[in-house]
Formats: sequence, C-alpha cells, structure tokens
Amino acid sequence: MNLLTIIVFDAINYAATLFLLSVGLTVVFGVMRILNVSHGGIYALGAYMGTWLALLVLEVDLPPVLTYLMLLLGALIIGFLLGPIIERLLLRRIYGSDMHIQLLLTFSILLILDDSMKLIWGMEPLFISEPYSMLGRFKVGGIIYPWYDFVLVGVSVVFGGALVWMVRATRFGKLVIAVIHDREVSQAIGINVNLVFTVAFTVGALAAALGGAFVAPKIAVVPQFALEVVVLAFAVIAIGGMGSIEGAAVGAVIVSLARALAIHLAPEVELMVVYLIMIMVLVVRPQGLFGEAELRRI
Repeated sequence: MNLLTIIVFDAINYAATLFLLSVGLTVVFGVMRILNVSHGGIYALGAYMGTWLALLVLEVDLPPVLTYLMLLLGALIIGFLLGPIIERLLLRRIYGSDMHIQLLLTFSILLILDDSMKLIWGMEPLFISEPYSMLGRFKVGGIIYPWYDFVLVGVSVVFGGALVWMVRATRFGKLVIAVIHDREVSQAIGINVNLVFTVAFTVGALAAALGGAFVAPKIAVVPQFALEVVVLAFAVIAIGGMGSIEGAAVGAVIVSLARALAIHLAPEVELMVVYLIMIMVLVVRPQGLFGEAELRRI
C-alpha cells in the first residue's frame, strides 16, 4: 500500500511539470503548426531567472516568503519578454516553410538560449531551497511529502483551467479556433492572424517558463538540465495529440504514471516503457488520443 501511495504521488507531481511543458508545445503547434524545439531553452531560462531573483531577495535580507513572488515574476519576465521577441523577429519569417526549416531554426534558438544562460549565470549550479522547505511537510500512510510539490500541481491546474477558459469562453479564443481551422480565410475576413500567432507563442513560452521557475526549488539549476524533461514532453504531446490541451493533460498523466511505475518496479526500463506506450498509441491512432486527423490540401 505504501508503494502504491508513493507511485501515485510521484506520478501526480511529475505530471504537473510535464503538463506545463507539453501544453506550451501543443498550443504553439495547434495554432502556428510549428514544432518548437526551443521550448526547452525557455523552460530553463524561466528556472534561471526565477532562481536568480529569489536569491537576490535572500541576499538583501527581505522576507523569504517573497521568494514565491520572485519565482512567479521570473516566469512572467521570460514568458512575456522572450515569447514576442522570438515570434516576431525569427519565427514570423518561416511561416509556411517546410518542417525541416522550422526544426533547424528552433533548434538554433535553443542553442543560442543555452549559451546565453552560460554567459549570464556561468556554469556553476544555482539553488534556492527556501520556497521548497518553508511550506513544511505532511504524512500520508507513513510517507512524508513536502507541501511544495502540490503548489506546482496547483499552478498547473490553474494555468490549464485558465487556458481552457480562454479558448472556449472568450472572443479571442473563437478567433484562435478560426485561425486553427483555416488561416487564409481568417486573414481574408479581417482577423489579425499575426497577433493571434504572437499571443499563442507567448502563452506557450509562459507555460514553459512557469514550469521551469516553479520546479527550480526542487533541483539544482545547471546548463542543459531541461533536456530529459523536454524529450518526455514531446512524448506527451505525441500520445495526447498535437494541438490538444486535454491531450496534453492526459498524456502527462500517462507518461508520469508509466515513469513512476518503472522507476519503483523496474528502473532499468524507465525510458523504454514511456516510448513503448507512445509507439503503441501511434500505431493504433497516429494523431494521438485527442488529436484530429488533418486533411491534406492539394
């Protein structure tokens, strides 16, 4: 029973991080039809910026509770600043280009962001433990868990709920859906498609930065630390379906549960299990569980 509790709680906690990463990827792909490899760099920048601001608070002897605000502020700075810059200056030039051009550009952006982090913060790890430890711990079935893990779950639920509300219940959401279904017709009837693209990419960047900033107190932030989790995020959207918010949530839960089961029962096959599930889903349903098959235009 204790092992089952550990597996479930580990899966829930990891799913929160994977969801924030994968929902950003799926929003960008769903609206812009770009597979954004640079997403991992934005995730890492959110972690660095949030950690750096939180450490500044402690250095000037301000109340440690302000570190939570600094984590959020770091994510907002990266999301709202970097998102529009990348979309307007770089991605806008390749809309409609072949997939390999998009992959090359976004991979180049990832390398630039990675080197930028090394130039600004160096190679030494950054670590801020106060936000993680201040909330204390609780016990379930004799197993002790930190409350902070469920702060990250809360951030994921709130962000995901806000995103679903924006898409389903606002005028801008209806414009987004129109652009997704037919970009050319949307532009012809007067919808500002460029603005929709900018907002979509900024939302995706904000999701990645939030995930990075709030996971930072659980780990040491070092260059290229985001590589493993970003690779898993691509598996999440392949399983859940490209462009589906619900698919990102379900895919994150499936991948996290499979990973938790493998780690505790058969750690040598941890990654293999995840990709076996992805292969099985894609064989049966190539567009993913919640994805929609697209008609090719001739």
